[in-house]
Amino acid sequence: MTIFDEATAVRRARPGRYEVRPDERFALVSPGGKTPPAVNGGVLMATMLRGVLDSSPHPHPVATSAHFLRVPRLAPAHVEVTWLKEGRTAATARASLLQDGKTALEMTVTTGTVPDPAGGDGAGGGDLGTSLSWTGAPPVLPPIGECVELGPWPGAVGPDGNLGYAGQVEMRLDPATTGWRHGAPAGIPEMRGYFRLREDRDPDAYLLSLAVDGMPPVVFGLGAAGWAPTVELTWYMRAVPVPGMLKVAARCRHVSGGWFDEEAEVWDAAGRLVAQSRQIARVGRSSRG
Repeated sequence: MTIFDEATAVRRARPGRYEVRPDERFALVSPGGKTPPAVNGGVLMATMLRGVLDSSPHPHPVATSAHFLRVPRLAPAHVEVTWLKEGRTAATARASLLQDGKTALEMTVTTGTVPDPAGGDGAGGGDLGTSLSWTGAPPVLPPIGECVELGPWPGAVGPDGNLGYAGQVEMRLDPATTGWRHGAPAGIPEMRGYFRLREDRDPDAYLLSLAVDGMPPVVFGLGAAGWAPTVELTWYMRAVPVPGMLKVAARCRHVSGGWFDEEAEVWDAAGRLVAQSRQIARVGRSSRG
């Protein structure tokens, strides 16, 4: 079992209830360690999705909407899953991550079936609704060898030197989006690059939930720094990814009043769009001043 699978594991206590524990190996810390470590939101979503898919009549989380209400501690917690609808082609559940009697993360998940290269294209029947297919162009990235391997960035390392999240994922960013690393942000809120775990593990739905929230915040490109907490994130699984490194392209449309949006696309090694997301988050401090 990989570290990622250990960190997102659930134990079924009874129908609809799963015991979990936020894992420090995927945590980020605030600059100077002034606030407790926060586990990456994508890892928390993956954990909760394990509970949802354990009892789902369908195999894939087609649409997930998550509200981050408070930062869970690195201590035991549990996930409660309630099914709101169980249909022939789609089912919808509510999932809550609770700790000390308070909800830390609330999700609504619609499950269904998406195209899987290992089991056919997933088109289903022959009517227009299931056979129609079109995809926009994937992001254009430099070759991996020309990209910048991203090590720990501000807020990614604990006071004790623990790499946490930064020690578990490998990101190689388009150099055009990495000026913030040496005090020269590009002035454009974008991040593009290659993404995978440092462990040998094929991507799946759980890893996609990490990838959509796995890159440095796009506002780093505007001079912001430090933790940029997500308030709400919605993501869609569009296909089962093939083995190999993922490509992620994220951008922002508007920043003001301490808030910013971020939308991301995730493409697999075969050039297929496998996930999309959009979130609203808070802006961290500015490195300019």
